[in-house]
Amino acid sequence: MKIVLSSNPYRDRGLRVALEARRVLEHAGAQTVLCLPFQPKKGDRLDLPRQVSLSLLDRELATADLLICFGGDGTILHAARDATTHGVPILGVNTGSVGFMAELERSELTLLAPLAHGLYTIEERMMLDVKVLRGDKVISQDTALNDAVISKGSMARVAEMEVLADRVKATAITGDGVIIATPTGSTAYSMSAGGPIVEPTSRSIIVTPVCAHQLTARAMVLAPERVVTVQLPRGNRKYLYLSVDGGKAVRLTGGDRVDVCQSKRSTQLVRLADRSFYQVINQKLGGLTP
Repeated sequence: MKIVLSSNPYRDRGLRVALEARRVLEHAGAQTVLCLPFQPKKGDRLDLPRQVSLSLLDRELATADLLICFGGDGTILHAARDATTHGVPILGVNTGSVGFMAELERSELTLLAPLAHGLYTIEERMMLDVKVLRGDKVISQDTALNDAVISKGSMARVAEMEVLADRVKATAITGDGVIIATPTGSTAYSMSAGGPIVEPTSRSIIVTPVCAHQLTARAMVLAPERVVTVQLPRGNRKYLYLSVDGGKAVRLTGGDRVDVCQSKRSTQLVRLADRSFYQVINQKLGGLTP
């Protein structure tokens, strides 16, 4: 069993949590490799142990059986794309704040030992393919585990857009933007904007307006086979911005459209602890009711 340990050095100082996890796993008989999930920012001074050899994540995933991420939800989302491409299951260990997607806390590292013997379950999570079209030209495409957010950025003026389902107008939104989320992403920005909480293993597409200026603008839950299109009015001089899973924003202009549909790929999350989704909701988010 080859397990790649990928630790966010900004969250796991000195890679202490990752190194303790390596000790637990290797004692149980697993082969481990340490990697960073991304290239550190230029000029940053990281507290990395000198005696530890670090490999390249993309190279190691090609032959890995499992990926363990140490960080917050952003670290897991970042790793999900590469891991899904290689068909490698992911387990998250929370070294951030909420860590809603993480399976374990840093105090639970001893629970990693069964991984060495393949004793775990896999939970499939739906993903979304996101494509930006300018006329007939595709100018950007990406895959989301959480959401695709179209927003007005820092502009004071409101954004205008139409949302279509299978090319049929579903709603028009005037406001700050719109979130198109997976069930996994329903407990992230979508929930904060008033969207519904959806069980993460289900399959649906959630469309949530952000600060809409109409009483009729409400969140919608669509069937997974729908193609959701966000259309910007032609001649619109206001720029909007698309961010997929919190990544680098793509600037949108009048006449652009964003097509979002269920991806053929899905993220595989490793489950070890016998926790209900509702237990996690109550523990991490303070409960479903006041």
